Amino acid sequence: MNILKSIFGILIIGLSILFYSCKMTPKKFTDETPTRGTTKIAVDESYELMVDAELYTFQSIYKDAKVTPIYLTGDSIMKLFMDDSVHVIISSTQLTENQLAYLKGKASFPRTTKIAYDALAFVINKSNPDSLIRFNTIRDIFTGKTTNWKQINDKSKLKDIKVVFDNAGSSNVRTIMNKFEMKGALPSNCLSATKNSEVVNFVEKNPEAIGILSVNWISDPRDSISHSFLSKVKVVAITSEYDSEGADFYTPHPAYIANKMYPFIREVYTINRETFSGLGTGLTSFIAGDSGQRIILKMGMLPAATTVRLVEIKKN
Repeated sequence: MNILKSIFGILIIGLSILFYSCKMTPKKFTDETPTRGTTKIAVDESYELMVDAELYTFQSIYKDAKVTPIYLTGDSIMKLFMDDSVHVIISSTQLTENQLAYLKGKASFPRTTKIAYDALAFVINKSNPDSLIRFNTIRDIFTGKTTNWKQINDKSKLKDIKVVFDNAGSSNVRTIMNKFEMKGALPSNCLSATKNSEVVNFVEKNPEAIGILSVNWISDPRDSISHSFLSKVKVVAITSEYDSEGADFYTPHPAYIANKMYPFIREVYTINRETFSGLGTGLTSFIAGDSGQRIILKMGMLPAATTVRLVEIKKN
C-alpha cells in the first residue's frame, strides 16, 4: 500500500510540473510557427494588390496559416509597428536611426528584408494625347512652375493640371517630395483621393487630371482590378532623369526599373520585429523566395532577387 501511495504521489507531482510548465510556456511559441498560426500584418496600401496575391498563394499552400493584412497609409503602418501593435509591416520606407534606437531600448531588434523595386506610375485621362512627358516637366509640375497643359503642349485643349494622390499621408507623396527635395507643402493643384481606386476614377472623369499610384495597381491585365484600371486610364511614359531632353521615353516596366531608365523608383521591404520564428517570418521567407518573387514580377514590380532582361526581336 505504501508503495502504491508513493507511486501515486510521484505521478501527481509529475503531472503538476507538466501542467505548470505548459501553462508558463507562452502560447505563441507552441501555437505559431513559420507556416502555422494566426497573425496580423500592416501594409502600405500602395501594395494591396501585390500582398493580396502573395497571401492567397501562401495560405493556399499552408492551410493552417491565417494572415490578416491591415492596409493603411505609410505613416499609419509605421505607427502601429512602433507601438508594437503589429510585428510585421510591408513598406517602401526603412526605419530611421531614431526609430532603431528606440526599438533597441525596448530590446527589439527588427530585421529588414528587401523584397522588390517599385515604381510610381503616372496616369492620365484616355482623351489626353500628352502621354509622353519629360522628367523636367514632371518636376516643374510639382514645384509649381508648370500648371497648365498648354505649357506642356501648346496645341492642347486642356487647361489647368490637376494632380491627384491616393492620400495626403501616403508614401507616394513622400516619394515625390523626397525626389524633388521639397520641404514645404505640395502645390495647391494637388488633391487627395483617399485611396488608389479613387485616383483612377478621378482621372477617368477629369481630362485635366494626372494621377500617381504604385505600378502594381495597373500592371497585371489578368487581375480584375488592375485590368479594370487599365481600361480607364493611360500610363504616361517619361524620359530618364539623366537624359531629360532625350528622345527616349520609358514606362514603369520592370525592365526599365531594372536598368534605372525610369526615373521614379523605390525599394519595398518587409520589416519584422518578431522575437521568434513565427508566421511573419514564414511569410517574409515566402515573399523573398522564388514563388513570391514571381508574383512580384507578375504585379509589375521588379523582384529584389531576380534579373529582368529586355530582348530585342528583329524581323528579317
